[in-house]
Amino acid sequence: MELGLVAIGAGLAVGITALGTAYAQGRIGSAGMGALAEKEELRGIVLILVALPETMVILGFAVAAMIIFFLRT
Repeated sequence: MELGLVAIGAGLAVGITALGTAYAQGRIGSAGMGALAEKEELRGIVLILVALPETMVILGFAVAAMIIFFLRT
């Protein structure tokens, strides 16, 4: 029972952060493409802004790994 709850918690840690990141990247990506259509020199900044939300998934994965390794019985 406890091992199943640990697995559910780890899955939620990654899944919820992935959903938030997907939403943020969609909004940032569409706005970034609009900005690139007007000013081509913003390419580097838009690339950084699109890649920035990925850190949230990496942190969610780190939390999931800590949940699995520290809470398993």
